[in-house]
Amino acid sequence: MITVSELIQLMLYALALFLLTPPLGKLMAMVFRGERTFLTPALGWLERVAYRVSGIDPDKAMDWKGYLWSLLSFNAFGFAVVFLLQFFQSSLPFNPQQLPDVSWHLAFNTAVSFMTNTNWQSYAGEVTLSYLVQMLGLTVQNFVSAATGIAVLLALVRGIAGRSTGSIGNFWADLTRSIVYLLLPLSIILSLFLVSEGVVQTFSGSRTVTTLEGVQQTIPLGPAASQVAIKQLGTNGGGFFNMNSAYPHENPTPFSNFLQMLSILLIPSALVYMFGAMVNARRHAWVVWGVMFFLFAAGVTLSLWSEYTVNAVTGVGGGMEGKETRFGVANSILWSVATTAASNGSVNSMHDSFSPLSGTVAMMNIMLGEIIFGGVGAGLYGMMIFIILTVFIAGLMVGRTPEYLGKKIESFEVRMAAIAMLLPSAGILLFTALASVADAGLAGLNNQGPHGFSEILYAFASTAGNNGSAFAGLTANTPFYNTLLGINMLIGRFGVIVPMLAIAGSLAQKKITPLSSGTFPTDTFLFGVLLTGTMLIVGALTFIPAQVLGPVAEHFLMLNGKVF
Repeated sequence: MITVSELIQLMLYALALFLLTPPLGKLMAMVFRGERTFLTPALGWLERVAYRVSGIDPDKAMDWKGYLWSLLSFNAFGFAVVFLLQFFQSSLPFNPQQLPDVSWHLAFNTAVSFMTNTNWQSYAGEVTLSYLVQMLGLTVQNFVSAATGIAVLLALVRGIAGRSTGSIGNFWADLTRSIVYLLLPLSIILSLFLVSEGVVQTFSGSRTVTTLEGVQQTIPLGPAASQVAIKQLGTNGGGFFNMNSAYPHENPTPFSNFLQMLSILLIPSALVYMFGAMVNARRHAWVVWGVMFFLFAAGVTLSLWSEYTVNAVTGVGGGMEGKETRFGVANSILWSVATTAASNGSVNSMHDSFSPLSGTVAMMNIMLGEIIFGGVGAGLYGMMIFIILTVFIAGLMVGRTPEYLGKKIESFEVRMAAIAMLLPSAGILLFTALASVADAGLAGLNNQGPHGFSEILYAFASTAGNNGSAFAGLTANTPFYNTLLGINMLIGRFGVIVPMLAIAGSLAQKKITPLSSGTFPTDTFLFGVLLTGTMLIVGALTFIPAQVLGPVAEHFLMLNGKVF
């Protein structure tokens, strides 16, 4: 049974998230409107230097096609850099363990993973990648991939708020400001806190020690704290070490655990407030935030109930298998729901060992499109897909062209929203089907039956949702999985970004329509209910059949004493 201490920790987490959302959201709104803030004197020079060195004119307006071209070319360059760093790793400095070059398929998968903000890892970081690759490749991509997500959201915000301009901002300016005024200062602060708690930050190589049992053990070290900070704040999620945030050198204390969990949802939550401030619709933004928090709290509640219910096979409730004993069941569940709700992907416990219903919650969070707070920027522009569909449905109910915050939602916007929703869903289901029947796919399974199917389904859901977490029971470092999962990440990222930027460009060209008696209000409890219903119905119709074959079937079989 859940303890009073665990309940207090859950409530403190929710309270901290709620209280920090408005001030950070207000600061971001000021930054991205180009207003002066308390950070300007300290960091304004860095922004100006970035523009001067790169030759960027931050005031040059872009239409959606120019914005998209800049985004795609920048991401392609990032992919090439990370791929080449891995491919020639053994010839580069800051490699104290003399690690060899990475295979082509793993280098491809990892470069795509960090470029798309997925951070799926088919490898153990401490024995695969050098310090140089971790810092110059992965940590840099943690910053710029997160900033790319914020930039797409800002473009959409300007499309909604614009008045027949056609401009959605400047990608390079949005990217620079996201890093300089948001991700960099927050990462520095969090890194210092993590170092104070015992997270390692050193260039020393691994140490070999003798344990109390007289056994030789290698203790991996490295510049971890700096990467842990941005991986959580940027909803990246890749672990510096293989055990991720279950490893004591990456997450040593209950306080570091709390800070890292809070960091996962902090910026995505504040971006909702920022959105309301920038489009002058704060009440609507709080409705959207309320829907996100309701679904988040529902996921935590269901998962806790499932974990603390007595297991029919073991006769134990609140089992600790796969969970970190330093943090307990509740903190493991809170992390699992937060990381899958936010496309973060870091873990402090092994989802493969969770009860089937807890695994269902984690998978459904991802399958809905990582929109329950979601990734940095990506969560809210993903939520816009469902908002557009909800407004469209409401328009059909009242028999008039639907409107959203003064902009008419017409066939083009609905088609683009449908494409953005269908492409990742198709990637999940089709690739899962292929891996479930191909010998190369089945060879990677650790378990048989519905649990083995869940391992495959979770992997393709995680990569399409740009999450990066895994059930931890699938051997994915093979040409088959590295290639398919890499392609799936590209579909999940750019299959949504391209349609959403097209929507932003379309909305930017439209006039603001004055409110009338026929306008469906989007700042009411009723809209929140309709939005929640649309999300759940679409998710159920798309993925419940696959869920039934995996974790749902496993749940009922477990009740009859059969496990896999």
